[in-house]
Amino acid sequence: MDVRAKLAELNLTLPVAALPVAAYVPAVRTGNLVFTAGQLPLLDGQIPFIGKVGGEVTPEQAKEMAQLCILNALAAVELVAPVDSIVKVVRVVGYVNGVPGFIAAPGVVNGASEVLIHIFGDANGKHARSAFGVAELPLNAPVEIELTVEVA
Repeated sequence: MDVRAKLAELNLTLPVAALPVAAYVPAVRTGNLVFTAGQLPLLDGQIPFIGKVGGEVTPEQAKEMAQLCILNALAAVELVAPVDSIVKVVRVVGYVNGVPGFIAAPGVVNGASEVLIHIFGDANGKHARSAFGVAELPLNAPVEIELTVEVA
């Protein structure tokens, strides 16, 4: 599987993995599973849209930020296993920093899921998922994503 080629079809590229900002690592491999830490929508060290979804950030912008989060998660996977060795996307967990009453977190997290399905197809890209609305996220990010994958 050529992950970078599939990303190029979407006009996306795999970024360099972000360094951790606290006492953790970006990804851990155990056996054939890789678990990532929560990934923020960092682009060149900055978060393009800051604030609460449904407030300062539109749901459409937040969906784009979820896409950026999943690219950062794939970059984190690359630290412990080649992304081209991913054989199955197992689970995605999304946290959406929404205004009170914002109930469209699943639509925001679709930004991450849709990229994975494009890359790995229905059989290996569809995954178990949770999407939570939360009161706050680090750096006032609108979204944060965790990824679990199976590697060869």
